[in-house]
Amino acid sequence: MKKLWLLPLFLLTPTLVRANTVTPAFTQGSMNSTTNTTQSVVETIHTQVYGGDYSSWTGHNITPSGAINASGTTFDITTAGDNFQLEVVTRAAGLIEETDITRTINTTSVITSLSVFSQ
Repeated sequence: MKKLWLLPLFLLTPTLVRANTVTPAFTQGSMNSTTNTTQSVVETIHTQVYGGDYSSWTGHNITPSGAINASGTTFDITTAGDNFQLEVVTRAAGLIEETDITRTINTTSVITSLSVFSQ
């Protein structure tokens, strides 16, 4: 009868849980790691140059009939038979130059690392 009495008492007591210690089996080792990175950048450069109005008159052996910048002014050769030159440059104010540049920049990088460990 005493044996039967101990059996329910044994079933009511909580079971103890035990953790076993795990010891690694290695003593040393190494690890290689390689990372590849590729990048592509598309760049567009748009440039606009603006300027004011501009007028220029240069020459030699030329005589104007009136004011050099007046409309209707005519130019005559001063000494016939000699060399002559007349250059008239006129530019209105506004956009003078416009540039568009598009380029692609591709870069690739490779990173390799080595880790050595021991216990």
